[in-house]
Amino acid sequence: MEKELEAALDTLKRGGLILYPTDTVWGIGCDATDEKAVERIYELKRSENKHSMLVLCRDADMIVRYVDKAPGIAFEVMEMADKPLTLILDGAVGVAPNLIPEEGTLGVRVPDHEFCRQLLRRFGKPIVSTSANVSGEATPMKGLAEVSREIIDGVDFVVNPRFQGRPTCKPSSIIAFGPRGEVKIIRK
Repeated sequence: MEKELEAALDTLKRGGLILYPTDTVWGIGCDATDEKAVERIYELKRSENKHSMLVLCRDADMIVRYVDKAPGIAFEVMEMADKPLTLILDGAVGVAPNLIPEEGTLGVRVPDHEFCRQLLRRFGKPIVSTSANVSGEATPMKGLAEVSREIIDGVDFVVNPRFQGRPTCKPSSIIAFGPRGEVKIIRK
């Protein structure tokens, strides 16, 4: 795993795009603070939908560095979740401006995936995670073999599929939390 981590880290640090396994599905990722890298993902996916990209964070401490209006209840729900959960939180700060939708929110998830955890720990910043497909096409649910050649050729580094682990093979649940603790279930 060490060589894969080093190659992925080097790619992220250079502003490149990676194709990598997560605890849900394969994702396209980049440094969430790098506006040019984020723009490359939009171009590759042929999308400007800022609601389609979230960031993976190492832990709650990392989340609060990039979201300044997260209510405590959001972290309680995250800790109780028994499947991958994305939190939509108000007050996005410190990430690339083109990653933040008009309402100023940020989708965040702490992955339960060894490769992602190691990568996040070493990188020290959030990593963009968006499904590895062109906008409007089916999300590749079963692994790298379902990812289109266009996506594979459009990234700078593809993580070896042997580090896929045991993903859920479906997108995460999504819950939006308002600054005063309002809760809205977006996707179960």
